[in-house]
Amino acid sequence: MSNRIDPTAMYAMHDALRRELVHLDRVTTRADRDPRHVLATAAGWKLFKKALRAHHTAEDEALLPALRHSLADRPEDLALLEAVEAEHAAIDTVIDAIDAALADPQADPLRLGALTDALTTGLAGHLRHEEEAVLPLIQRALTAEQWNHFGQVHARRLAPDAPVLLPWLLDGADEPTVEKLLAPLPAPTRAACTDRWVPAYTALDRWVPGTAF
Repeated sequence: MSNRIDPTAMYAMHDALRRELVHLDRVTTRADRDPRHVLATAAGWKLFKKALRAHHTAEDEALLPALRHSLADRPEDLALLEAVEAEHAAIDTVIDAIDAALADPQADPLRLGALTDALTTGLAGHLRHEEEAVLPLIQRALTAEQWNHFGQVHARRLAPDAPVLLPWLLDGADEPTVEKLLAPLPAPTRAACTDRWVPAYTALDRWVPGTAF
C-alpha cells in the first residue's frame, strides 16, 4: 500500500529549513551587526517563515488528518500525532515572540538571542522527530493517493510565492532531488523556474538587511 510513497519532497523541505537555521544562528551571533535590524529587514527571515508556515499548515490540513483516520485504532500512534501537532503550535509561538521582539525597540537583545536559540532547538528536534517517527508511520499507514493529496495541498500553500520559494527549496539540493521536484510541474513553470526564478533568487542576498523579494 505504501511502497510507492516517495518522501523526497519532505526531506528537501526539512533540509532547506535546517539550512536556514544555520543562517539564523550566524545572524544572531555576529558581533558586527544588530540581529534585530537584520531579521526585521532581511528577506531571509520572511522567506523562512513563509516556507515553514506553508509546510506546517499543509501537514495540519492534509497529512495529520489522513494519518489519524488510518491509525484510529492505534492510541500510541495517535498520541505521537498529537505531539507533532503540539510541536507545530510551540514553534509558531516562538516565531510570534521573535516578531514581537523585533517590533519593540526596547526589547532586550538577549531575549531575542534566547528566542532564536529556542526556535533552532525546537525546530531541529521537530524535524528529527518527524523523520524518525512520523515518516515510518506514513510508509505503513498512508496510500499513495493520500500522500499525493498532501503534496498537492503543500504545493498550493507554496504557490503564491512560488517564484521565490521554489528556488529557495531547491537551494543546495542535489541533482536527483531537483529533478524529482521539478518533474511534476508544467513545462512553462519549469522553464520559468530555470530561466528566471533561480537566477533572481541567486542574486538575492537574503540575509542582508534591506533585501526584498
